[in-house]
Amino acid sequence: MSRLPELVVGIAALAPTVVSVAVDDSVHGPGQWTGVTCLMLGALLLAGWRTFPLLVLIAGPTLLLGPLFLGPDPGSYVLVVMTGYAALAAERFSGRAAWWAGGACLAYLVLIYGVSGDRSIGPIMLTLPGFLAGTALRLRRETGEELAERGLELELERELFTELTVRNERARIAAELHDIVGHALSVMVVQAAAGQRLVDRAPDAASASLSVIAQSARQGRADLQRLIDLLVGTDVASPDLALLEELVAHAARGGLLVTLRFEGDRDGVDAGAAHLAYRIVQESLTNALRHAQGTEVRVLVRGDAGGRSLTVRVENDPPPGPATHPVVGGGRGLVGLRERVDELGGTFSAGPGAGGGWLVEATFGVRAGRAVVT
Repeated sequence: MSRLPELVVGIAALAPTVVSVAVDDSVHGPGQWTGVTCLMLGALLLAGWRTFPLLVLIAGPTLLLGPLFLGPDPGSYVLVVMTGYAALAAERFSGRAAWWAGGACLAYLVLIYGVSGDRSIGPIMLTLPGFLAGTALRLRRETGEELAERGLELELERELFTELTVRNERARIAAELHDIVGHALSVMVVQAAAGQRLVDRAPDAASASLSVIAQSARQGRADLQRLIDLLVGTDVASPDLALLEELVAHAARGGLLVTLRFEGDRDGVDAGAAHLAYRIVQESLTNALRHAQGTEVRVLVRGDAGGRSLTVRVENDPPPGPATHPVVGGGRGLVGLRERVDELGGTFSAGPGAGGGWLVEATFGVRAGRAVVT
């Protein structure tokens, strides 16, 4: 930090004192010379206004009182130094302390008037503007500090928002990858196991299993390509509820006993709601394939009469026994679906059904920008 401002202030305060003493030949005796020394030191101490403000405010005005008791007459130039001290007192203290600083300045003036017997308005006329100027500088400094602090807070909030956005985007991508890869791999694993059992005694059935595996791989690759296109900003066709029929047909070819029924009004379903319905059915069919092979799965998609919300319900019967070739999942599928339904203001439930099987049901808004809770 540059010391030039302190040096300038110290010289400006000391110069009038030196000049006044140099031209004044009435200074006699050790008492008056002590008073002159106090006066010079009191003026010079203003040079430390930024480094040691409290010490300067205590010692400086105290030294300026020396000539009032020891002589010589300090003259009017000392008022300039008093103005500097008044400005410093107002600039350094804020809040309740500013009132104490103002009271101290007033008491100092009363002391000067009382000791010197002076009745002129000069001390007040120079000290008051200095105090007001110091107050203005302090308010400006505090405003700048508040703005800087607010800027730091906004920067921190921006960083936190960016981090949260990235985290949510990663979670969304992870959920999409889970749905795409999990479904395709589950079908492939089940069909590969079936093909191994049938390759010797039923070659045609084994060949059908291989066809399902190939189709699942192609579908998974197409879904991954669509996800990549979305991430890089390429325009892709918006999904609709008609894709559910293709999904269910593919699951049926993979060995699931699955039926699909539409009820109510399906018009006005936006792409986001249709995509979510697709993922709910896909994850439910994947779980049924993993844990309830050979059971009947019923898919119901129902729109309310006003076209405001959509209900997706997937229920499977209890498995007849342990899965022949169980596929262990990661446990993230249902959690991700619940989070995505919550984002639309909907409701989601997954748990044992009334008949001992498993039931997944979700209800959410179907129009962009409208979240409906039912």
